[in-house]
Amino acid sequence: MPKSTKANSDDLVVNVHEAKTHFSKLLRRVQSGQVVTIAKASKPIARIVPLQEAASSGRSFGAFKGWIESAPGAFDASDEVADLFETG
Repeated sequence: MPKSTKANSDDLVVNVHEAKTHFSKLLRRVQSGQVVTIAKASKPIARIVPLQEAASSGRSFGAFKGWIESAPGAFDASDEVADLFETG
């Protein structure tokens, strides 16, 4: 793989052409824990991160479950809408 530059962090920075040419090698590095930044015209445009890091972004589905309540029937279809679904 051609020599790449390093960003201020431990990220490996590669250009788009290099990423396309050596994608499998880059994925092996990511799999071993390294973060790869892809740059176009020396400007970062994307990052490839290990799956564990991506999963620990701090967001999770259902994080606000139980925080918001709605009135019973608030999302029920009106009779007119229900008729349209039944009759077309």
